Amino acid sequence: MKIIRELKEFAVKGNVVDMAVGIMIGASFATVINSIVKDIIGPLIGFFVARVNFSNLFLVLRSGPKGGPYNSFADAQADSAVTMNIGLFINAFISFIIVAFILFFIVKATNKLKRPQAVTTDPTTTMECRYCLSTIAIKAVRCPYCTSDLVDTSKK
Repeated sequence: MKIIRELKEFAVKGNVVDMAVGIMIGASFATVINSIVKDIIGPLIGFFVARVNFSNLFLVLRSGPKGGPYNSFADAQADSAVTMNIGLFINAFISFIIVAFILFFIVKATNKLKRPQAVTTDPTTTMECRYCLSTIAIKAVRCPYCTSDLVDTSKK
């Protein structure tokens, strides 16, 4: 029964819902970024650098039953050739860099919003948590930062 109560408390706190929403938004975000890289950035880089379509940049490791040469990656796949897909890797790497860059700024902005404002500590109304050393209300029975139980159980 305790496990069910704890599971219900965990779900109700919003952690599960927040996590599910984050995963859904992240999946959609990744799809958009992959499309931007594959359909816009990749062709632009290929046009200006080597006039190469990155999705067709591959090395044939072993030809398929019909044999090569293959004009495109799709032709190699259709012949069951074993290929090293350099262009697809480059697209995935560019996608990763863009996602990491954007998420860095999102996390940075979120952390800036979450930072607690400077609290003036009044020794008559506040104390320091003995576990995480945060300033908390003197009447607190649980630290709001580290969630440690502050009630001295040895006196009971």
